[in-house]
Amino acid sequence: MKNKILKELIKIVDKKNVSADKIDLLHYAYDATQNMYLPDFVVFPENTEQISHILKLCTEYKVPIVPRGAGTGFSGGSLPISGGICLSLEKMNKILEIDTENLVAHVEAGVINYDLREETEKFGLLYPPDPSSYKYCTIGGNVAENAGGPRAVKYGVTKNYILGMELVFPTGEIVISGSKNMKDVAGYNLKDLMIGSEGTLAIITKLFLKLIPLPPYRSVLQATFSDMKEAAQTVSNIIADKVTPSALEFIDGPCIRAIEDYLHIGLPKEAQAMLIIECDGMKESVEAELSLIEKVCAKNNAQHVKRAKDKKEEEVLWKARRSISPSLNRIRDGKLNEDVVVPRASLPQMIASIQEISKKYNLPIVNFGHAGDGNIHTNIMFNKGSDEEKRAKDVMKEIFETVIEMGGSISGEHGIGITKQDFLEKQLGKETIDIFKRIKKALDPYNILNPHKMKLC
Repeated sequence: MKNKILKELIKIVDKKNVSADKIDLLHYAYDATQNMYLPDFVVFPENTEQISHILKLCTEYKVPIVPRGAGTGFSGGSLPISGGICLSLEKMNKILEIDTENLVAHVEAGVINYDLREETEKFGLLYPPDPSSYKYCTIGGNVAENAGGPRAVKYGVTKNYILGMELVFPTGEIVISGSKNMKDVAGYNLKDLMIGSEGTLAIITKLFLKLIPLPPYRSVLQATFSDMKEAAQTVSNIIADKVTPSALEFIDGPCIRAIEDYLHIGLPKEAQAMLIIECDGMKESVEAELSLIEKVCAKNNAQHVKRAKDKKEEEVLWKARRSISPSLNRIRDGKLNEDVVVPRASLPQMIASIQEISKKYNLPIVNFGHAGDGNIHTNIMFNKGSDEEKRAKDVMKEIFETVIEMGGSISGEHGIGITKQDFLEKQLGKETIDIFKRIKKALDPYNILNPHKMKLC
């Protein structure tokens, strides 16, 4: 059967765009979770029509197919659990149009987030969604996971910038949902159903994306604290004072020390928390907002507050924020990385709860994230192969339970995939999951699209 399918795939995409070589398969067998599942084939389509033919083939032979962007996800969404075809969209990476009259970008799903940002800035425009992996992750992958990033506090997440998309269903049907129009309510809002669906309902091939004018001025401020609770309260106070920074990030003490040991950039290792706050817009309003933020920081006993003097200092601060994940290996060789979110006013309470859970299980929990929208990245650190590994899973369960009790969510931006699927029903309820399953069954009756994700089958 595999040889027959391989021959059919070669007919569709040509020999150069399909591989069953073990080395190639290994490259596409894992993502940022470091779990590994080997596909039977890796296919690199170059256009929508090829994807349509591939899906028809998969439906005929009941072959699982898993769409893949850059494999930077933390929830296992692009892992080929059942083998089958890994459909890499890396060759569908064209920016088809930057429409400066309508402020819309038309792109293929394999376009790298950073490449789109660089191109739009040439026209004085901005595509705001900025995941930490923005230099590598694809727009299609961002849409599949509804990715966020530091700018989400002011500008929102990926879903807020999707005007339309081209989709291919398991039958091979090619459908366009949405358009360049800012308003379009004709029929069911199919595109929004696809955002965050993690490739379980259709393959996203092209997108119409909303752009905004590039803010003319920005400035970044760093504030350090001797107590994480004071930093969390500062965040809550900033939001309560109706100031909306373009980024409001927090990093806890263990995280600061790990970054400094990794990068040696002069971060204050004695601090227990650090906020990175960016404001953008007209210069006068930015300066006024930062002055107010400085007063809030002082009121909450900030140790040091300073503004970046120039672009170089700004880049150092953002480099520190984006270097967190690789730096954490200095604490333990294993980690469970979660991205819980709570209502913003509950952030101080949630941070305090995490610290209590850490003490209870005698395991370090390193926290950072998008404090401005209540999104906390909790990293439960453990030594692989020790009894700490089992305790880490108990810690994760207790954190999830605490988040749900606070009216929060088990995922703010990483998605569910395989890593959180056992907790999804607890948050949403059985009735909601049953509706999800009925939608999945209607659109993908043979369960070939990214099976075994979110427990939808």
